[in-house]
Amino acid sequence: MAKVVVVFHSGYGHTRKQAEAVAQGAGAELVAIDAEGNLTEAQWAALAAADAIIMGSPTYMGSVSWQFKKFADATSKPWFTQQWKDKIFAGFTNSATMNGDKLSTLHYLFTLAMQHSGIWVGTGMMPSNSKAAQRSDVNYVGSFSGAMMQTPSDASVDEVVAGDLETARRFGERVATVARQLRG
Repeated sequence: MAKVVVVFHSGYGHTRKQAEAVAQGAGAELVAIDAEGNLTEAQWAALAAADAIIMGSPTYMGSVSWQFKKFADATSKPWFTQQWKDKIFAGFTNSATMNGDKLSTLHYLFTLAMQHSGIWVGTGMMPSNSKAAQRSDVNYVGSFSGAMMQTPSDASVDEVVAGDLETARRFGERVATVARQLRG
């Protein structure tokens, strides 16, 4: 059984819903980055013990939130000793617009994972891109690199699109499966 941890920041609660769906699919522990960009010692220990780390942040101004960036900068300690080398990594993001420069956020997460000498896992899902596709379909936003979610800026946390949450759940499931396969 692989130990999976979902580390994330959520500004308004929408990305938390996405993180919860990813964690549900992966059977993962949730590690929330606080409003000041910090983790507790116990949360750092959970990341150190993980076989797979799934990272998540809302997309703000074309990248991760400053709270997530503060966390990422603090990972220089495990980076220096290559503590996370060969761990499985994956990422997810949410923004208010359909594109919203979410891919640049995923690239940021991918780069962070590569700096830690990790192994990246994408969604493994085909996009819902036919004329018959509905907004509630799985992978409607159409990402291969990591899970993407779109939530209108005036939508409540309870109005997150069910298909995006199902995409997140299946994504978490895939990451956990890959981690089990590689970790035995």
